[in-house]
Amino acid sequence: MTASLVVDALNMAAWTRRTNLGGLICHTDAGSQYTSVSYTDRIDELGVSASIGTVGDSYDNAMAESVMGIFKTELHRNPAVLASNGGH
Repeated sequence: MTASLVVDALNMAAWTRRTNLGGLICHTDAGSQYTSVSYTDRIDELGVSASIGTVGDSYDNAMAESVMGIFKTELHRNPAVLASNGGH
């Protein structure tokens, strides 16, 4: 992943919303693309507050992602549950 890719994603989010993003908090990990000058400058231009995780946060996040993975699997593999939750 490159800095230009994450800046493009940020620009797309801002364009899609077409509103002031002031007050929004953008939380990222400590990857180099998220700490680049171009990314932090663009966040500042949009009025977004930057929040960055510390080393080791991914271990805390892994449990939450595991639980969400179970929910997603249940929805995709069980057509009755999918239909009852408004799925196709």
